[in-house]
Amino acid sequence: MGRVDYYDDPAAPAPNSLVPAASAIVVDEAGRILLHRRRDNEMWALPGGRMEVGESLAECVAREVREETGLKVEPVSIVGTYTDPKHVFAYDDGEVRQEFSICFLCRFVGGSLTVSEESHEVRFVEPDELDDLPMVDSIRLRITDYLSGRTPVIR
Repeated sequence: MGRVDYYDDPAAPAPNSLVPAASAIVVDEAGRILLHRRRDNEMWALPGGRMEVGESLAECVAREVREETGLKVEPVSIVGTYTDPKHVFAYDDGEVRQEFSICFLCRFVGGSLTVSEESHEVRFVEPDELDDLPMVDSIRLRITDYLSGRTPVIR
């Protein structure tokens, strides 16, 4: 399924769903940040996604990281909350989503890097490489907030 991200765009379709979600900052021993290249919009992103009925946000972020990257993690702190109504995603199936997302700093506890149905590539990225990667602004903001040390941030 394809996805188009809109930010502060008067031509964006109106959202028809509000979805709780979680994303993860996972940092290796060298200070590199875990990213994956999404199949639906070809952008680099933090692992994460929508919360499912019956799970906590902590369970959601751990599940999403495992599904998208092959790594097992556990959340240790909150980077920030991200709820900007000017950012919506339009999917091929007609859903236009506004998210309420919590970004967690997570600790690696096992597994090995692997691509998934949702990603073309998964890797740890040096902070100085980030500006050169195609990435939606809301993901870049979460990484910037983490790197600035101003956590937790409410946006």
